Amino acid sequence: MTTELWLLFWSLPLFGLYLGAQSLLLRTQRGIDFATTPRDSEPTKSVVEGRADRALKNFQETWPVFIILMLVAHSGGPGDPLVFWGAIAWFAARLVYLPLYLMGSAPYRSLVWNVVFIAFLVIGWGVVF
Repeated sequence: MTTELWLLFWSLPLFGLYLGAQSLLLRTQRGIDFATTPRDSEPTKSVVEGRADRALKNFQETWPVFIILMLVAHSGGPGDPLVFWGAIAWFAARLVYLPLYLMGSAPYRSLVWNVVFIAFLVIGWGVVF
């Protein structure tokens, strides 16, 4: 399997980390009984619950782009160093982003998000050229 596909595969557990953090915080803050309801009228979220929700949504916004770039890179000519290092940077930044967001460290979280964006540019450059 190519590096691009391995990184794409490992993005699945990374998604699970984001989803698990959001789910665990919901159950911890509200209890298992609340988690099993349809949540038609959801009460106000705690600060950390809101952060976990927003971090998950942010991941869901960038993950499809990563998936597409990795599939295009794999089919177009695997092994490009820009794609490899861009994908590593994306993965590492997404791994660091979640705890930074949950802790509320705004300036560092934003810097890490910029690494995600730059990683997309690097991967895209590697795919196109």
